[in-house]
Amino acid sequence: MKNIDDKYSWNLEDLYNNQKEFYDEMSNVKENLKQIETYKGILCDSTDNLYKCYKIYEETLMKFEKIYAYGLLNYHLNMADQEKIKLFKEVENLNSEFSTKTAYITPEITFTDENIVSNYLKEDNRLEPYKRDIQKILEKKKHTLSKEEENLLANYSEIFYAPKNIYDILTNAEFKFGKLIDEEGKEVELTDSTYSIYLRSKNQNVRRQAYDLTFNKYKEFINTITEMYLANVKKTIITAKLRNYQSSLEQATDNDEANIKVYDTLMKGVNKGLSVNHEYMELKKKLLQLEDMHMYDIYLNPFTKSKEKIPFEEAKETVKSALNILGKEYEEMIDNAFENRWIDVYEKPNKKTGGYNLGIHESHPFILLNYTGDESDVRTIAHELGHSMHAYYSNKTQNIFDADYTIMVAEVASTVNEILLTEYQLKTETDKKKKAKIIYEILELIRATFYTQAMFAEFEKEVHEKMEHGNMLSSEDLNTIYYKLNQKYMGKPVILEENTKYGWARIPHFYRDFYVYKYATGISAGIYIATKILNKEEGFIEKYINMLSQGCTKKSIDILKMVDVDLEDIHVYEMIIQFYKNKIEELKSLL
Repeated sequence: MKNIDDKYSWNLEDLYNNQKEFYDEMSNVKENLKQIETYKGILCDSTDNLYKCYKIYEETLMKFEKIYAYGLLNYHLNMADQEKIKLFKEVENLNSEFSTKTAYITPEITFTDENIVSNYLKEDNRLEPYKRDIQKILEKKKHTLSKEEENLLANYSEIFYAPKNIYDILTNAEFKFGKLIDEEGKEVELTDSTYSIYLRSKNQNVRRQAYDLTFNKYKEFINTITEMYLANVKKTIITAKLRNYQSSLEQATDNDEANIKVYDTLMKGVNKGLSVNHEYMELKKKLLQLEDMHMYDIYLNPFTKSKEKIPFEEAKETVKSALNILGKEYEEMIDNAFENRWIDVYEKPNKKTGGYNLGIHESHPFILLNYTGDESDVRTIAHELGHSMHAYYSNKTQNIFDADYTIMVAEVASTVNEILLTEYQLKTETDKKKKAKIIYEILELIRATFYTQAMFAEFEKEVHEKMEHGNMLSSEDLNTIYYKLNQKYMGKPVILEENTKYGWARIPHFYRDFYVYKYATGISAGIYIATKILNKEEGFIEKYINMLSQGCTKKSIDILKMVDVDLEDIHVYEMIIQFYKNKIEELKSLL
């Protein structure tokens, strides 16, 4: 797109007026890092040392966050611009220096007598802003080894990442899937990135070819991938034992500021509501007008993609109208985001693809979009503004140490906004076909984010538990576990291919143990909150804004309890399943 108006681009002068100012700030950070280094070895010798170090650490962190954002955002505007590449490399070098020169802080607090540090926190009010950060270090102490052991593990850290790195190289760089015949009868090369495109083809034969070619390749290397995955699982199990955890799941959920009960309650809730997913699969089969629906059919959208493009200004007004339910300040800040160039809107040559939000403590958030006018782009605006407003409230209320919320809550605000937008569109849309399409998209979001991710989480739990109990697993064991889970989650409406059993081997998230369950808890919390907002429960919006303002001042599951979301209570998962069922009924009524 040529001649894009400045109002649709970031104003990076909100960070620095010019590059001289930016480089001056880099010099200041380097000087500050030298001062931070002077406390190495004496950090906990006195409360004064601890305070002075944290004070300058706080100041340096705030400056560095802005520097990093400036380098990253410039680079993402044009990733082929050599000057911007050079600028970002300088920022990355500073990042390494920052990490190196502050690395001693956590171990020095950890290996100091806990009573000494606790007394500092009680007696010195100046440490109050840093109390939560220091307490989190102390909480991890029981899972921290001796200095020598920690150093030994640190030296092996690169080797620990080997299974994932080898998997990435094998599946991304070395896999060649072969060729298929596309809808136009042309022979085309299948790649990992085009796989999902061909699975959405209107031609069933194209879908089948893409599915078979992909999983035949994973089948060919299934024994190698099995060894890589099981090596990763063993690494996690051994590390958890070394760190005095009862299981690898306990270690993972503890790091998430959750617990095993959250994980188990999610599993229990999902399994209780599997019949609703089967009902949706039956409806999908009807919508697709298929006598037999196979695994390679379920990604096909029965609704034709609209050729009409939605102008950004129209999308902006739709999103604003959908979110004004969240109160005056929220509405004003959304206006601010649109009018004061927080958003880089349109596609440009060499601009980073996709979309994201970058929160910055000493500035407003920045949102990257690649807006083309599709309906999904409107949802992306609402989604990223959810992240943006979460960052805004958190940074406005908390210091930089306490502002950075965890992944457990990171997708909640964005999901809330998507649901609010969906309900607004359904309320204002009069065309039945368009309404049906909107409902279908939210059903797909729940299927993929709640049910599918929970199925992945159940697979991980079963594999880890079997290995923790001394069971040796083969590729066929993993295949069988995965196949049976697909049978359970998909139900009778879906015919499973033999190749379905290799599906686990295509999930890179399995190399980040027990990560995927947070997608399921996140969407559950988001829909729970959005439902209460839409029901106009008295005082709830104030509670919600207060929750967004908490940062990481409390454990994530306790922050969510501030808006009545108890992830240890099955009711949260029952509500999303009921929401899912209601939307299925709504869609049926429109057909």
